[in-house]
Amino acid sequence: MKLSYEKIRLRMKETFRIARFSTDFSDQVVVYLDDGKYVGMGSATPSSYYGETVDTVIAVLEYVRPTLEQVSDPFDIERIEAEIERQIRRNGAAKAAIDMALNDLIGKHLSMPLYRLYGSSTTTPISSYTISIDTIEGIKRRVREAKDYPILKVKLGTEEDMEIIKTVRENSNAIIRVDANAAWQPKEAVEKIEQMKSLGVEFVEQPISPYDLDGLKYVYERSPLPIIVDESVEFPWDIGKISDRIDGINIKLMKCGGMRRAMEMIHVARAMNLKVMLGCMTENSVSIAAAAHLAGLVDYVDLDSTLFFVEEPFKGFSNDKGILRLSNEPGLGVNKV
Repeated sequence: MKLSYEKIRLRMKETFRIARFSTDFSDQVVVYLDDGKYVGMGSATPSSYYGETVDTVIAVLEYVRPTLEQVSDPFDIERIEAEIERQIRRNGAAKAAIDMALNDLIGKHLSMPLYRLYGSSTTTPISSYTISIDTIEGIKRRVREAKDYPILKVKLGTEEDMEIIKTVRENSNAIIRVDANAAWQPKEAVEKIEQMKSLGVEFVEQPISPYDLDGLKYVYERSPLPIIVDESVEFPWDIGKISDRIDGINIKLMKCGGMRRAMEMIHVARAMNLKVMLGCMTENSVSIAAAAHLAGLVDYVDLDSTLFFVEEPFKGFSNDKGILRLSNEPGLGVNKV
């Protein structure tokens, strides 16, 4: 297979802000694998939180180029990815892009959309719409703009957290989910969660540091709302370490390394009787479609990043008021415009 890639920068409609960073654009690497008959496409949206940048993604791609280019059969995906794993540890976004491209090729050879290959469906949970951190007036405006979306995911981690949630509730009847992105201390988390319950919050995501396992247990045992973790679980083997102090996990392809690893995480979580969410970084339609092809297998979906770009160079996947619409074309079903 022939490997090629390109760097792209997608501009946000407005600043996207969470507890630990803000950005006005998303830097990505789009990957292409050409096996002589079809071209498979994948995409990496690296996060500095996990030690990745566009440059590290490209470095990984170049390092594993010989592995990819010495094989011609994408159906050999397990051996290919095992060899890449042997060569490179972590680097989830880079691996996810390769995994997507291989899966896209397999789907095209089978003339089958990937949701069918993975036993999923086009009937998926409604995706939440993210309300990023802003001034109170900015929050009001963002909520008005999201009036057609029935589920809001509200980013917190400020001194105005409770005022933000109250503002969202006063201006919307939507289901509210909260994501603190590890910004709170354990006692602070419990106090805030107790107040949020009366405002109709459905659950709380990553309330405290992913490294504070004792603190997570403290919060879980006292929280009146379910606790979902994101930063605490990158890979399947992370789940068992904290399964007794959480209600569910948030899987992101950019963390775990792609669709196949995400499926492992879904199976592990189900075996431990945990809820499962599929989430995203600031990703384009290529990688969001990859996650959406698995979305029929999970409980919650937060795959809304394509809504926040000024424009992007891909088509084939859409988010219509939270309803994910997949193409029935083979593979990912996404093409470059």
